[in-house]
Amino acid sequence: MKRRWLYILIAFGIAWLMAGLLSSRQDLPPGLGDSRDRYDVEILRDKWGVPHIIGTTDADAAFGLAYAHAEDDFGTIQGSLLAARGRLSTIWGSEGGPNDYMVALLRVTEYADLGYAALDSASRALCDAYADGLNVFASQHPEDALSSLYPVTGQDIVAGFVHKTPLFFGLEKVLAALFSEADLAGDTTSTGSNGFAVAPSRTADGSTMLAVNSHQPWTGPVAWYEAHLISGEGLNMLGGTFPGAPVILHGHNANLGWAHTVNDPDVIDTYDLVLHPADPNRYLLDGEWVEFERSRADIPVRLVGLLEWRFERDLEWSVHGPVVRTDSGAVAVRFPGWGDTGQITQWYRMNRASNLNEWYEAISAQAIPVFNTIYADAEGHILYVYNARLPERQEGLDWTERLPGDRSELIWDRYLPFESLPQVLDPPVGFVQNANGTPFSTTGTDADPSPDSVSKTSGIETHQTNRSLRALQLFGDDDSITWEEFKAYKFDMRFADSSRVTTLRRQLRFATVADSLTRAAVSRIGEWDLGVDPANTRAAIAVLTFQPFLSRYGESVRTSDLVAAARSAAAWLQKNHGTLTPRWDEVNHIHRGPLDLGLGGAPDVLHAVYGTRAEDGHLEGYQGDSYVLLAAFRNGRVHSESIHVFGSASSRPESPHFADQSPLFAKRMLKEMPFYEEDVRRLAVRSYRP
Repeated sequence: MKRRWLYILIAFGIAWLMAGLLSSRQDLPPGLGDSRDRYDVEILRDKWGVPHIIGTTDADAAFGLAYAHAEDDFGTIQGSLLAARGRLSTIWGSEGGPNDYMVALLRVTEYADLGYAALDSASRALCDAYADGLNVFASQHPEDALSSLYPVTGQDIVAGFVHKTPLFFGLEKVLAALFSEADLAGDTTSTGSNGFAVAPSRTADGSTMLAVNSHQPWTGPVAWYEAHLISGEGLNMLGGTFPGAPVILHGHNANLGWAHTVNDPDVIDTYDLVLHPADPNRYLLDGEWVEFERSRADIPVRLVGLLEWRFERDLEWSVHGPVVRTDSGAVAVRFPGWGDTGQITQWYRMNRASNLNEWYEAISAQAIPVFNTIYADAEGHILYVYNARLPERQEGLDWTERLPGDRSELIWDRYLPFESLPQVLDPPVGFVQNANGTPFSTTGTDADPSPDSVSKTSGIETHQTNRSLRALQLFGDDDSITWEEFKAYKFDMRFADSSRVTTLRRQLRFATVADSLTRAAVSRIGEWDLGVDPANTRAAIAVLTFQPFLSRYGESVRTSDLVAAARSAAAWLQKNHGTLTPRWDEVNHIHRGPLDLGLGGAPDVLHAVYGTRAEDGHLEGYQGDSYVLLAAFRNGRVHSESIHVFGSASSRPESPHFADQSPLFAKRMLKEMPFYEEDVRRLAVRSYRP
């Protein structure tokens, strides 16, 4: 026995040594960079390092986008592609197991291959060009490349969309709940967003204004990257995109723009399956026993160095969808758009649209099965649409609960037409907004959709966030909005008088509190003016107390839980700051390399900043305002300003653009963005070809 363990230890040591040798050599396929000469593209970097990519064709621009993004965040792009292939375990070990199992269960690779083949030629050319851009970059930087990933193909780019899209409407939460029964785990991090559009009738200079402000994590596979695509075929699109995407996901072109915010309809259903008592490979449907479709996941898991273990697990599908075996039985999951790969084409057509009709036709395809969308254009049109694939379900059932899996009439296969979704076009009030709240109060006027216009089975949100309440107040009270006021409203740092925070504060005020420290905390919260500006001395104790409860809309909170939260917040502040009333910017921080800056903003205010308690006594921001783009269309021109929480080179600490925008972000300032090619060339500080 002792000798056996000695052999294992020696093997581990050799494996570590070999891993070090291999990582320095990085064998890549021969000819990986040969596609470079097929593309005619120039990358111009402005003083902030933002890439403005000018190609002869749209595909040339996609090639340049991949190359430029790889220069700035190659590791995250590679990780995203590896995740979509279901091979995170080869790098992360067992921590990548849940992702890789999910990829196999959702048949991401299979659907990506089919979807790629079905794409129109222009969309397929984008995907191929983007893949080629990554291959060329890898060939030039083999020391940074994961050799097992290459060559990247157009199918890989499609797979990235198939992999990510269901997570935006919460599929990972449902699977995580089931996987927890099956000894698996998932990430259920939530996100939020703001989007506003103001018509010329409500602006001081007659312009149409748009705010693009999605609250994503500040790092990782869904962190925003700012880029600008120009082509000789007429593409000119500036905005934010994700690692692995060959198009801009939201932003503006010369004539129009849009913003996405996360919505949360009830579109995922789970079914309890009745298994055959003698044959667990069959389930009951309409009185008949039906065979599961079966396969097997064979997932390589890295242990140490070159040592690898194979994770094998049965995969099953019923007519409802993927099946998860739990301790309590077999559960099938059904969700909208499974296997649909048209997202790239839809976003591409939205990028290319030149007017409302073209853009509306593009978004009506519903290949993007989620996201509220706020639209504005140079002709003065504004639009809000609750974009979602809403299943047509049988009335009279509680679709939030698990459903009987033996009745085929409960297996929906149709969706509400796009025209039937809640939407508001050119309301008389002159503005639309959404900040993850209900679509039935988009403007706060009679122009809003009625809750009765959509089936209750859709589970559409009925609550309002503080951000929506503040937007309704700010835009509703100002009938002559200037550009400076528009920017100030975006960075508003206040809770509304009718917000959930106000209700919780009132509840806490009447609580019975025994100890003096907590009584002092409750007293300071009672003195708070609902602001979270940097100098506010009551914001810290209030935000720390209420943050755990802000997103639990419609749920009651026990007074004892509020008191416990106030006690915890007070103790933490007293320990780390020696007072219950420090300035908010002494507590709320952004940290990036050597940079450590105080911030305003807080969860669920329009200047959204979400932080976690760090060992140094700060709240360290990790999510919220991550990329902000404000645009104004007037007199046939578009002007826009933006800010990124860190900078363009988000994973390169040695770059001057690793965090050069953070000081502006901390001051709630924006940078002007060149948009027209003559301005891009005039202001460029660097120009090169991949």
